[in-house]
Amino acid sequence: MLLFLTRRIGLMLITALCLTFIVFALTNMPAKLKTLAKTQAGGRLTDAEVVSWINENGYGTPMLTRYGEWLGVVPGWVREEDGVVVRGRCVDLTNDPGRAGERCGLLQGDWGYSTRFQDNVGTVLSARLGATGLLMMWVLIVMVPMALITGVLAGMREGSRTDRTLSTFAIASTATPEYVSGVVFIALLASSTVGISPILAEWGWIDGRVLFQGNARSAIEGITLSNFTLPVLTVALYGMGYVARITRASMTEVMTQQYIRTARLKGVGFASIVMRHALRNALIAPFTVIMLQIPWLLNGVVITEVLFSYPGFGWTLYEAAVNNDIELLLASSVVAVVVVLVTQLISDIGYVYLNPRIRIS
Repeated sequence: MLLFLTRRIGLMLITALCLTFIVFALTNMPAKLKTLAKTQAGGRLTDAEVVSWINENGYGTPMLTRYGEWLGVVPGWVREEDGVVVRGRCVDLTNDPGRAGERCGLLQGDWGYSTRFQDNVGTVLSARLGATGLLMMWVLIVMVPMALITGVLAGMREGSRTDRTLSTFAIASTATPEYVSGVVFIALLASSTVGISPILAEWGWIDGRVLFQGNARSAIEGITLSNFTLPVLTVALYGMGYVARITRASMTEVMTQQYIRTARLKGVGFASIVMRHALRNALIAPFTVIMLQIPWLLNGVVITEVLFSYPGFGWTLYEAAVNNDIELLLASSVVAVVVVLVTQLISDIGYVYLNPRIRIS
């Protein structure tokens, strides 16, 4: 296991390095830099003024040099006037001219400066990741039990009416993207003019005008059933269908195994067979899928957070992309890469411990 972990961690570092360089190259293309210059310095700039702004702000050096500065293996850029340090990468991050020319990149914990939020990227991301972490926690709390129960009930009796009904529901949820289900939820449950909210308000079953809120920004102040239900359901519903289908397929396969038939012939009750013999083996494959769902759900988080105006990681990534915030985009890509690689590693380790055959081999 130690050798396995060493190899996987080394591969993860190489993968992260390659992916971050690709993202860095894409975000630092000349067209992107010209757009950034015109956004920050004013839209009506001549070509010469654009080139001057790019050089004065450290974007004129070769790309590999800038990538090294961003990583922190090369000293940060410095701009001087009359022998006095005016600006620089390290100076912009800390407002300390004494740090001019030092290494102040990713390895030193300096993520850069956000041009969209006018703050250090690390400060922006830490708050946004906390908000998204809370959303993801509730999504998993809702999604995982719902998906496992649906898959197990469908797989217990293959071909039955229950199996067909639950399988249809799982396929429909997977085939419905977040931007569709989110809009449907808002129309049905968070509108004061259409859906069921006007009916419930007319009958006096709800106090306000709507059953749930279609805007989750207030959830940053405090989570309530009204402002957090729809974002959680939107992400959970899309993810649960695939997990339920995998669970159903695994449960169906386990229920046809020889040891299950032997238990039935011995007169063991059906509920005991499912709980004591089939369930553990059937949950091995869903465990791997659930862990891999976490990075996949990041896509849904971006859509959902923008749709419900929830200022988390996905909303911040969208704002960075729309406003051409290069440093924030790079930091967000690092977070996404780390989440994907770490969850894959946890998935592999968990699979080894859950499956004795893999552990013995």
